[in-house]
Amino acid sequence: MVPRFQGVPVDIFCLCLFAFLAGSVDSVVGGGGLIQLPALFIFLPKPLAASIPAVFGTNKLSSICGTSAAVIQYSRHVPMNLHSILPAGLAAFMFSFLGARAVSLMNAQALKPLVLFLLVAVAIYTGLRKDFGRLHGPQFTAHRERLYGILVGIAIGFYDGFFGPGTGSFLIFIFIGLFGFDFLTASASAKVINFAANLSALIYFAATHRILYQFAVPMGLCNLMGSLLGSRLAVLKGNTFVRNLFLIVAAAMILRFGWEVFGR
Repeated sequence: MVPRFQGVPVDIFCLCLFAFLAGSVDSVVGGGGLIQLPALFIFLPKPLAASIPAVFGTNKLSSICGTSAAVIQYSRHVPMNLHSILPAGLAAFMFSFLGARAVSLMNAQALKPLVLFLLVAVAIYTGLRKDFGRLHGPQFTAHRERLYGILVGIAIGFYDGFFGPGTGSFLIFIFIGLFGFDFLTASASAKVINFAANLSALIYFAATHRILYQFAVPMGLCNLMGSLLGSRLAVLKGNTFVRNLFLIVAAAMILRFGWEVFGR
C-alpha cells in the first residue's frame, strides 16, 4: 500500500513541496534545479529514478510551468528590451534542443568541476563588488546588444539542454557584468531565455517519451505557484533582495557541486 499524507501519496506530496520551493527561488535568481532535481532522484520510485533522461524530462516540464509564470509576471512590471532578448531566446531554443540530444551521447557529469569553478568565481566577484547590479546602465548599442545576446543564447541554451543547473544564475551574472543591467532587469531577461531553452528541451524529451507525467503535472502546478510568489517578491523588494538571494543560491550550489566533485 502506498503511504499517503492527507490522502496524497507521500512521494507526490514531497515532490510538489520541493517543486513549489524550486519555483519560488528559480523565478528570482535561478537555481531551481538545485532543489528540484535532487528531490526527483530521492522521492521518485527507484526504477523510475534510474532513468536519468526521464528525470530530466520530468524536471523540464515542471520547471517550464514556473518559468512561464515568471515571464508573464516580470513582463508586467519590469521593462525589458525584447528586441535583444527575443533573438537570444530563439538562439537558446535551437541550441537547447541540441544540448538535450547530446545528453544521451556525452557524459554531462564531466562538466561538474568546470561549473563549480565558475560558480565560485561568480560568487566571489558578486560578493566583493557591492555596487554590482545596483544600477541599470546598458553598455551596448541596440545592434551589439542583440548580437551578444544571440551568442549568449547559443552558449547558455546548449548548456541548459545538456546539463542545466545554474543556468539562470549564470544568465543573471552575464546580463549584469557584460550588458550592464541591474539585478531585477537581469533576472527578468534571464527568465525569457530560460523559458525558450526549457521549451526546446521539453519538446525533445516529450517526443522521445521521457517525461513522467503523473509526477510532472502536479509538480508543474506547484512550481507555477511558487514562481508567482517569488517573482512577485522580486518586483516588490527590488535589487537588494535579488542580489542577496543570488549570493545565497550561489553558495548553496557551490556546496552541492563541491560535495559531488570532492566529497565522494
